[in-house]
Amino acid sequence: MQSLINFLYRNPRSQLQKFRRFGGYLNYRSMMNGRREMERRSVELPPVISHADGLPVYFLTGKNYLYQTLYCIQSLTKFPAASFKFILVDDGSFNTELIARVAKQLPGAQVITQAHIGQNLQKNLPEARYPYLHKKRAVYPHIKKLTDVHTIPGDDWKLVLDSDMLFWHKPAELINWLNNPQQPLHMVDCTEAYGYSQQLMEQLAGSSIKPLLNVGAIGLKSAGINWDKLENWAKTLEEQEGTSYYLEQALSAMLIGNADATVLKAGDYIVNPTPDQIKTQTGVLHHYVDLSKEGYFKHAWKHFL
Repeated sequence: MQSLINFLYRNPRSQLQKFRRFGGYLNYRSMMNGRREMERRSVELPPVISHADGLPVYFLTGKNYLYQTLYCIQSLTKFPAASFKFILVDDGSFNTELIARVAKQLPGAQVITQAHIGQNLQKNLPEARYPYLHKKRAVYPHIKKLTDVHTIPGDDWKLVLDSDMLFWHKPAELINWLNNPQQPLHMVDCTEAYGYSQQLMEQLAGSSIKPLLNVGAIGLKSAGINWDKLENWAKTLEEQEGTSYYLEQALSAMLIGNADATVLKAGDYIVNPTPDQIKTQTGVLHHYVDLSKEGYFKHAWKHFL
């Protein structure tokens, strides 16, 4: 009966609300057509060389997001200020076809496959000791930005970028951090989105929590992550206040706590840019969340072909 109610009432109602938020069904369909064109034409993007000695940049990506990753990388490398090494972490959907595409469009890039991820997790996050983190990995891909990225051996400090972003000017602050990371780095959100109460987060973390932390660009020290705490935090947050799409962002904010951090200026590294900001290419970086997806899928990507 519940599934029938969802099919006949809740799901259509949710879809209708989504259409209204984006200006109606026809406009939403136009936006989705733009997304499909963006994906289709991503094969036209010229190759970007990943340099073995470049500044390391990590992406959690796969079948549904590689095209966005490629546009983000294309935009980042438009400014000859640095050379980069790109590490693509398999979200569980990589296959031989995707690996061949990476070799063609990102020659030299490293792909961390599920086989390697499994070995890293077995060594650093064994399931017997961290059952809740493994449980979340199976149903909540975002947490892999922590578990799968920060168990990769090598770089102690790791910068992870979301794929749904484009750079419009030289990211000097980001490059400076990559050249000499000494403290965490994060963006500033347009609205607080942790999914959990500040009181509970601070109680568990044992410190105050920075407001408006956004993980579109997030730099953390792998060796500084206390996995025992992360296991307890994730379990307790969900037991007391339920599941949330923003769990990974909340956990990242708790890891940073009130420590000194490199905060990318909200006016330059813009989360959810307005239509006017998209049109005028305001700022250094745009993170296309929520309503800004329309400008992203309809217009922004076309500048990089």
